[in-house]
Formats: sequence, C-alpha cells, structure tokens
Amino acid sequence: MDKEIVMYVRSAYCPSVALARDLLNRYHIPYREINISTDPAMADRVREWTGFLSVPTIILANSGEDLPYTDFLPRPADRSLKGYNRGPMITEPNNKDLEDWLYQHGFLDKPYKR
Repeated sequence: MDKEIVMYVRSAYCPSVALARDLLNRYHIPYREINISTDPAMADRVREWTGFLSVPTIILANSGEDLPYTDFLPRPADRSLKGYNRGPMITEPNNKDLEDWLYQHGFLDKPYKR
C-alpha cells in the first residue's frame, strides 16, 4: 500500500493514544508517530485541524508524508470531534470508530463487530 498511518501524539500519557497504539499493534498495522510536544509546527497543525491539541489525531498519508493524502471533512458543528470520521482523518477514536475507519481504508478485513 502506498499510504501509511500517521498518528499525532503528545509526550504526556493519554489514554486515547494508548488505546489507539494497542489496537494498531494488536492488528500488526504499522504506523508512524509525530510528537506534537516536541514540534511546535506540528502542534499548530493539529490545533488548526481540530481546534485543540487533540490526540491522537490519526491520518492516512502518502508514504513518508505527514499530511492527509486527500481533503478531509470539516469539523462538525453539531457534535464532538471525538471519533468523527473525516475521511483520511480521525481524532480521539474509541475502538469501534478506529476499527471502522481502518476497515474503510483497507487495513482490516472486517468492520468492528463485538
């Protein structure tokens, strides 16, 4: 696949980041992390995308890049951004949201089902 998963994280512990790491590792899905605590430009980018320093913000990027490979949906006005599927981007997903997003992009063989 010529696309890769890039996960924007912070240095401080975050249960949502831990959950996403666990799920990606459980399914042996490779990903790359960008730490916004050590890179102010990347922190500004996440703030622009999400309105906050929301982590994890996970994107699907062209290999070796750190921007979504295509346009993404705007922030929703009527609901929280948590778990909202923006196409090539998802922010603070729970397991179901992340598994469904990974399935949509061809990283899993089936959507979330428990």
